[in-house]
Amino acid sequence: MLAFIARRLLATIPVLGMVAVFVFLLLRLTPGDPAAVIAGDNANSQQVEEIREKLGLAQPLLTQFVIWAGKLLQGDFGESFFFKKTVAELITQRIEPTLALSFFTIVLAVLIAVPLGVIAAYKHDSWIDRGVMGFSVLGFSVPVFVIGYLLIYVFAIEWGVLPVQGYRRIAEGFWPFIERLILPSATLAVIYIALIARITRASVLEVLGEDYIRTAHAKGLTDRVVLMRHALRNAAVPIVTVIGIGIALLIGGVVVTESVYNIPGLGRLTVDAVLARDFPTIQAVILLFSVAYVLVNLLIDLSYTLLDPRIRY
Repeated sequence: MLAFIARRLLATIPVLGMVAVFVFLLLRLTPGDPAAVIAGDNANSQQVEEIREKLGLAQPLLTQFVIWAGKLLQGDFGESFFFKKTVAELITQRIEPTLALSFFTIVLAVLIAVPLGVIAAYKHDSWIDRGVMGFSVLGFSVPVFVIGYLLIYVFAIEWGVLPVQGYRRIAEGFWPFIERLILPSATLAVIYIALIARITRASVLEVLGEDYIRTAHAKGLTDRVVLMRHALRNAAVPIVTVIGIGIALLIGGVVVTESVYNIPGLGRLTVDAVLARDFPTIQAVILLFSVAYVLVNLLIDLSYTLLDPRIRY
């Protein structure tokens, strides 16, 4: 097991290297000049060129990459062009809201989606099953920002039971912290509830046709025991896999949701950095998301051995 983990971690090095090269080149080959953004609309060409020299953007691409990669290997993400702070400081300030939002979203999605999928499989071809599948189609079809504005209109504007926007750190009080995560988490969770519920239903429905399920019923076990102990456990591998994929997909959803609810997290930081053409910040955030994606996939692979003893690494 330790050898497998070591191999997987070593295999991430070239992957992250390719991501770094791709992001570096993509940012510099797309239209838009950070120096022109910083200088403003009234700046002349000489002022823009002076800013480019100061930021190191006038150097050849290869030189820029070597300098950036050398600092990155030392743990230095560089300094933001726009925010005038180190990128590490920016990430440290913004990472808590994103982690909190992602955690609550996944917990909410799993707690709702897995029971829905199991019940839909157990009540196959009933109105419950059709209702769950209809919700899944709707959850996939409606954009995240539309769901967000609908929830804001109902719960914040019409009913006034939840705050519209903003974020409170947990140090400022547990309830204010939770209160401002309810709507963003619910908004972001809808698509993941639809995805996980659909996969859970398909996996459990397939397992319910196996011989050992009929044997369990013949032994007199209750439906609850059969569903939870036999059916769900044996259908867990694809369910856990899609939960891991959902965590990876949170990257895109967090960007939109944090913008809608004005949450100062990594998603908002990414949007602001892209608009300002802030190369060091964009590169660091994307690399951070890539590392998180790789680690989540590693944890999902390791969980297979707990769910299915036949799987060995």
